[in-house]
Amino acid sequence: MTDANADTLVARLLDDKSKRPRILTDCERLIEDEVSSKGGLSGLAIKGAYKVVCAVKPGIIRESMDMLLDDFVKRLEPFYADHRKAGSAPAQFGDTLSRRGGEVADALLGITDDRAKKAKNATLKSAYEKLRPQAKKHVEEAVPRVGRTLSPHLGS
Repeated sequence: MTDANADTLVARLLDDKSKRPRILTDCERLIEDEVSSKGGLSGLAIKGAYKVVCAVKPGIIRESMDMLLDDFVKRLEPFYADHRKAGSAPAQFGDTLSRRGGEVADALLGITDDRAKKAKNATLKSAYEKLRPQAKKHVEEAVPRVGRTLSPHLGS
C-alpha cells in the first residue's frame, strides 16, 4: 500500500477480491464459535435457532456474510481511521475494537437498524425493536472475536 490514502479498511479487506473467500471462511468460523460459546437458556435458544436455520438452508451463513461484508467493513471504517491516526499497526486493530465494544456493536447493528426503519411491516418493526437491546449485548460480546478474525487479513 504505497498511497497513504489507500490505508483504509476497505482497501485492506475488500479491494483484493482474492481475500474475500478467506475472510468469509473466517467469518463463518467466528459465527460458529460465537454461537457455541453461548450458555444458559438464551444460549440454548440461540444454538437451536442456528441449527434450524443451517439445516433449512445450508450455506445461509456464508451467503449472508457475503451479502453484508461490505456494509460491515464500511461501518468499521471510522474505527480503523481512529486506530491508524493513533499510530497503531493495522494488525492490532482488534485491540481498538475491543476497547470500543459498545460503539462497534451500535455501528454494526446500524445496518439492521436502517433496514428495520425501512420495513413496511409494523409487526416486524416492533419485534426488531424488542430484540434490539439483546442483540446489542450479543454483538458487543462478539466484538473481540471480530477483531481477532479481521486482524490477520489487514497485513502490517
